[in-house]
Amino acid sequence: MKRKIYNALLLLTSLLGYLEWSGGNHIFLLQAEAEIISKLLQGSTSVVHPFTLLPLLGQILLLITLFQQKPSKILTYISIGGLGLLLGFMFVIGVMSLNFKILLSTIPFLVTTILTIRYYRSESHRQP
Repeated sequence: MKRKIYNALLLLTSLLGYLEWSGGNHIFLLQAEAEIISKLLQGSTSVVHPFTLLPLLGQILLLITLFQQKPSKILTYISIGGLGLLLGFMFVIGVMSLNFKILLSTIPFLVTTILTIRYYRSESHRQP
């Protein structure tokens, strides 16, 4: 049961990411992904980029684990990797530019990632 809770938290916290760029533009990852999915469904290839597709794939895999009897450790780690690329990069950008909105929006995902990995590792040490 704890695996599902951690995976659901990973999924939810990944949607909180906040992006800001020149010209007063800003967007939450939830909004950006809705736009990406709608463009993909329309057949547009303008959104085909590793920084858009890998996190989206990570979220889809996390969603799949929520429907598994016992969420897959491997799928969870792959999801963390896909999402971690974008959110880790956003964290670094937030630190380098001292943009606290971006920085603070990534911390819930990073903390949840650390807690999830610690849980999965401790779980494997407990089993004979």
